[in-house]
Amino acid sequence: MALTTPYDNIPVNLDGPNMLDYEATVRDYALTIPEYFNFGFDVIDRRAADRTKLAMVWASRNGEEIRKYSFYDLQCLSNRFANSLRAKGIRKGDRLFVMVPRVVEWYAVMLGCFKLGVIPLPAPNVLTPHDVAYRVEQADAVGAVLWHENLAKVDEVREQCPSLKHFISIGGEATAWDSYAELTTAASPRLSSDEVEATRSDDVMLIYFTSGTTKFPKMVPHTQASCGIGHIITAKFWQDLKPTDLHWTLSDTGWAKAAWGKLFGQWQIGCAIMVHDADGKFNADTHLRLIENCGVTTFCAPPTVYRMLVLEDLSGYDLSSVRHSLAAGEPLNPEIIRAWKEHTGTTIYDGFGQTETVNLIANFPCMPIKYGSMGRPTPGFDIEVIDDDGKLLAQGEEGNIAVRVKPVAPVGLLSAYWKNPQATEESFRGDWYFTGDKAYKDEDGYFWFVGRADDVINASSYRIGPFEVESALQSHPAVAESAVVGSPDPLRGTIVKAFVILAPGYQPSEELVQELQDHVKQETAPYKYPREIEFLPELPKTVSGKIRRVELRQLEEQRKLGKDA
Repeated sequence: MALTTPYDNIPVNLDGPNMLDYEATVRDYALTIPEYFNFGFDVIDRRAADRTKLAMVWASRNGEEIRKYSFYDLQCLSNRFANSLRAKGIRKGDRLFVMVPRVVEWYAVMLGCFKLGVIPLPAPNVLTPHDVAYRVEQADAVGAVLWHENLAKVDEVREQCPSLKHFISIGGEATAWDSYAELTTAASPRLSSDEVEATRSDDVMLIYFTSGTTKFPKMVPHTQASCGIGHIITAKFWQDLKPTDLHWTLSDTGWAKAAWGKLFGQWQIGCAIMVHDADGKFNADTHLRLIENCGVTTFCAPPTVYRMLVLEDLSGYDLSSVRHSLAAGEPLNPEIIRAWKEHTGTTIYDGFGQTETVNLIANFPCMPIKYGSMGRPTPGFDIEVIDDDGKLLAQGEEGNIAVRVKPVAPVGLLSAYWKNPQATEESFRGDWYFTGDKAYKDEDGYFWFVGRADDVINASSYRIGPFEVESALQSHPAVAESAVVGSPDPLRGTIVKAFVILAPGYQPSEELVQELQDHVKQETAPYKYPREIEFLPELPKTVSGKIRRVELRQLEEQRKLGKDA
């Protein structure tokens, strides 16, 4: 039995893995891209023809309230919001700043925008007023849709955002804000694609902002095709999804990971997604109970979450519904992969990609996993390790992870940064898109992550990737999480320094520092051990959960060299 979509000529095998043979799939894979495409009409509304088809299982913050939504529910909700925007005169091409948490209204807003060709700017809910102003100004947004708890962030910077003309509040009413509930209640739940301007597959559908680990966030535009169709690659092969699955990706709605796991590829495949209205503080017990009570079948979380989950007594939870586990955001330490499999029976399949892309490199169920490896390139992408001049490097040589974009760029990759030709020129050079990440490739074609191009440590003539040291630290029971950076040293120029969050039951001490250093020497090459270790209660991270090693490097420079951070 197979299911096909009008935009994908590779069938989804309902009776087994979506990829049975890696080499054959890469050789034969192709995506069919139509001239016109609209994710809202062509995917959601097509699924809604079966009014019983489940699209979403939603859980409240404490996990006690559970609601279910069909594709038909989403069709009606998105039509109401789209019609509300039409009544306001908001039209195709206009940008709309969206800061809404993990609630069904976020989906109504996003899908409603897609149907009209209005371009949403999904924003993490932790942004500050300064962050909001930057994004609104850069994108020249005409409106803002916010959860009522975030309204003050826009109100504080209204005068700095003259382009904003429309203000919509969800979940509560406020002065100078239109009520989402009133607008959508008054709007019709019906909308045909014939009533609005058609969207081409290459029309911009949404704009994400990069994490800004080293510079101000850049605007990343994705088209109806690059996200709405391209993420079939993510969902089908790496996530191995089937129409019968309930998939849960942990992500704030403002992160690009929401596009990876909470929206596009999953609904192209036709499975349901799990949505938990989590607040900022992670609760491992709540998440494990939801997996158990809701019957989650495929689960994707960042490495930080897995580190927290394995600290729980997993024997107290029934996780038997989970058939496939995944991790993304940054590479996963091999020790965590081993611990998760020991307690759940599932191997964690690591995947790699960016805000600018769909899934690029991954471990797939049909091929052997090499623990610590990123895996192999996804179908549809020609990915290599190259030097700064675009020359292919031999196996084992460290270089830039790059995607071939000529003669034809792959579906799922941005074509240019929005209104930023300098950033575009820095990333697109010759025949390649440079990801900004470093790796090497082994004799079997597996990629091994080294670090961000600016994270690699040069210490005593050795080039040391922080991830390898962090992995060695992670295998010690005292370490819950760590970040490794280069720290200035008057003798060696740079030394390896580790910032460590301790697991429950451990206390900082000089004895523990020595123990961790000796442990790293045993786990990896001795020259890579951290000559300094500092214990912290938390690590600085981007809004998407990635460790900001650059902030820790700047802290060390300020301490030791007196430089301004």
